[in-house]
Amino acid sequence: MNILVIEDEDRVADFICRGLRGEGWCATHCGDGESALTMLRDNVFDVVLLDIVLPGITGHEVCSRMRAGEDHTPVLMLTALDATDEKVTGLRRGADDYLSKPFSFDELIARIEALHRRAAAFAPTTTGKGSSAVQFDREALCLRVGGESVTLSTRERDLVVLLLANSGRVLSRERILNSIWGLNTDPMTNTVDVYIARLRKKLGCYAGRITTVRGAGYRYDETPLTASDQPG
Repeated sequence: MNILVIEDEDRVADFICRGLRGEGWCATHCGDGESALTMLRDNVFDVVLLDIVLPGITGHEVCSRMRAGEDHTPVLMLTALDATDEKVTGLRRGADDYLSKPFSFDELIARIEALHRRAAAFAPTTTGKGSSAVQFDREALCLRVGGESVTLSTRERDLVVLLLANSGRVLSRERILNSIWGLNTDPMTNTVDVYIARLRKKLGCYAGRITTVRGAGYRYDETPLTASDQPG
């Protein structure tokens, strides 16, 4: 899971991020609302942890702009303000849940997992067009290529979901790296290229659907099944 932590108190953010990484998740910290909105535009996150009191624009405003921009990433608001009207305001601005400070880390994890499950429940069961030869079944966590199941590692699975969800769009290596491996990953690594090569191999005769856009990144093209696209 890839989580964005929007929190201006470095001590609190460090505590949260270290704990999330200890769970095996990617955690990225942002200390103000404007930077967070930029990060949200350029990357894909599974859950956002959002403090209300931030320098510049408030957490409420961040949430409002996310929803206005059709960003439906689950938002868990964190606040030391326990007033009911603050919670009501946040929920009306588009927050999915609230957690008051101080909180137990176990409760934070439980709420994150609940939000992620809820989002998955409303997501399409499969990623990829219904008639496509390449589909990812979200319930079975399985890639189907030409009707056959293909085994994927966790990172390969995350990569194929990202590509299929952005079919027709060019994704830069940086965006893929940040979305799947987190923002702290060395940008000079060839990890993305290695995983793209692995995924192409597993797609077999459909490998050409992942194209390299020179100087820009990679694009998955969802094309109708043709005679030349049939398994041989």
